[in-house]
Amino acid sequence: MAFRKCREALRSILSGSTCIRPGSVYDATSIRIAEDLGFELGMFGGSVASLAVLGDPDVALITLTELAEQVRRMSRASTLPFVVDADHGYGNALNVRRTVQELEAAGAAGLTIEDTLLPQAFGQAKPQLISLEEGVGKMKAALDGRSDPSLVILGRTGAVSITSLDDAIARARAYEAVGVDGLFLTGIKSRSELEALSAATTLPIVTGGAPEEMTAPDYLASQRVRIALQGHAPFAAATQAVYETLKALREGTSPKHLKGIASAELTSRAMRESEMKARSSEFLGLKT
Repeated sequence: MAFRKCREALRSILSGSTCIRPGSVYDATSIRIAEDLGFELGMFGGSVASLAVLGDPDVALITLTELAEQVRRMSRASTLPFVVDADHGYGNALNVRRTVQELEAAGAAGLTIEDTLLPQAFGQAKPQLISLEEGVGKMKAALDGRSDPSLVILGRTGAVSITSLDDAIARARAYEAVGVDGLFLTGIKSRSELEALSAATTLPIVTGGAPEEMTAPDYLASQRVRIALQGHAPFAAATQAVYETLKALREGTSPKHLKGIASAELTSRAMRESEMKARSSEFLGLKT
């Protein structure tokens, strides 16, 4: 029931009239911080999943098992609803169905399935797409794999920057006709492209990174964009902080003179120490 509450919260966002910016999250601590700061939604991107779990770039090396386990850790740690980037569903349409089952069981509020050809084809430097027909089959399989009807399935395509605007419109319309809950559109470079895609469809839209002219929340909301991603700066910031701290220690800086260290209060809040102490008192009879 807790998972369903998160999924219903995501559906409320998609059915609303405003555009929100989710917090980029990638582990138990980051999602708790996003929750404490008041974010309505988290986004667990494929690139940060690969970095957080493997330390590798986003080239389709992470497995479904590894992704689902990280999702499980995050959903255990927080009640913040979050969308999971499920890439291409880890194989063909049958694999997509399994992916949905696993991520639903792990606690995702929603997930995206894209029509990019992954892993990258031999000898092809530029991204490629699977056929529209195969993409439709993947969306059908994703919906069939869902046992909780409140789980949100987002059909994703980057066709506008890979093939053409017309192809992007055709794919968006086809995925909408299948019955996905929303459209995740990446690679949009101008207002005219977004407006054309919005005019051709009726579902709520999620966008990836966008030019400065497309960042105004009111404008995005007017084009039915309900969620607008803004990259994964938190992971980049964390990486820089770890680097600077280890560098300082390696160069002989005393731990008490380190800069940018989380306070004891912040660390305690992130680890939910007060809740753990209360449980220890009640269940173990420990005095706190």
